[in-house]
Amino acid sequence: MSEQKHDDSVPFYPDHLVLEAKVALGVGILVVVIGIIGLFMPVGLGAPADPMDTPAHIKPEWYFLSLYQLLRFIPKTLGATAPVLAVLLVMVWPFLDHKQDQTTKTRQIRFWFSLVAVIIIIALTIWGEVS
Repeated sequence: MSEQKHDDSVPFYPDHLVLEAKVALGVGILVVVIGIIGLFMPVGLGAPADPMDTPAHIKPEWYFLSLYQLLRFIPKTLGATAPVLAVLLVMVWPFLDHKQDQTTKTRQIRFWFSLVAVIIIIALTIWGEVS
């Protein structure tokens, strides 16, 4: 009973394999045609992009305004490395600080340091919005 034949089924080996070969050949021909068109009619490139140059006519979304203003305010090399180093420092900080001392002085230093950082970020964001 388990040897029933399904007459409406399509065999995999010759039929499906031929269909997949036709599709692969069609995609290959399409890639070659697009490549030849691109080879003989290339699209011209504009001026090379400079990630350190911030044009005056663009304005990013509000959550990037502080970084955008920072790029305008500090030297170019520091503008790209300072935010990355700051994010890396924040990410690595819990792994470096294993001390259990929670004196009032250290808590106040951390609080004021964080408050100044938040105020600087807010000020840069507002400055970037109004400029």
